[in-house]
Amino acid sequence: MERDDTISRGPRPRPLEVAVHRDAAYEPLHDLQRTLQSAVFRGDAPETLLLVEHRPVITLGRSAKREHLLVDETRLQGLGIALADVGRGGDITYHGPGQLVVYPIIDLRPDRCDVRRYMRDLEAVAIAVCADFGIVAERDPGQTGVWVGARKIAALGVRISRWVTMHGLALNVNPNFEHFRLIVPCGIQDRQVTSIAREHSALGDSEPAEAPTLDEVERAWVRHFADHFGYTAEWSTPGNHAHAPS
Repeated sequence: MERDDTISRGPRPRPLEVAVHRDAAYEPLHDLQRTLQSAVFRGDAPETLLLVEHRPVITLGRSAKREHLLVDETRLQGLGIALADVGRGGDITYHGPGQLVVYPIIDLRPDRCDVRRYMRDLEAVAIAVCADFGIVAERDPGQTGVWVGARKIAALGVRISRWVTMHGLALNVNPNFEHFRLIVPCGIQDRQVTSIAREHSALGDSEPAEAPTLDEVERAWVRHFADHFGYTAEWSTPGNHAHAPS
């Protein structure tokens, strides 16, 4: 694995609306992404960064294999876990409480029209966020996502239409690992998943005893994302579909 912390700033700061959603069902946020994606392309809405903590859901990407879902839908219903087929790339993944799911709805035109570069940029931001909390995360040249050793801490799956993005990245902060046992995460059979909380606890006396909160990780994400992509973040005000952190 190689670590790449290169910052690729955009040519000028642009406004980026940041919206936080807690306890969010999957389908309404999926619909919101599609609406925003079309509006951003038309110039009718600002580029937006959605920061989401989903209710438990397993999502199947375009290349998902059903055998990577290890239980039937009746079992999922009994556990209160939704199942959704989605249009992003990738295999099967899980979202739920304690996980930061990041949906950038941004326009890559004119100078970032490169899907691979965009995914590497998202990985770079996740690596920088982990470093803020003393965690050395890296890329794996053979896999997408972000890793701590052989353990996956962040998964990626994006969809880009007319160079406006949706879907994005899921960063494990302090999720329920039992739910990951219901799937073969991202279709990778021989790797484990991990989280910021789990890796933070392994640091010993070199870091404070308390693990970072989801709010703290969100703030770190916004700071690094804005710096990396060349935005000025503007947190949404309470009372609409999103709210600013307290």
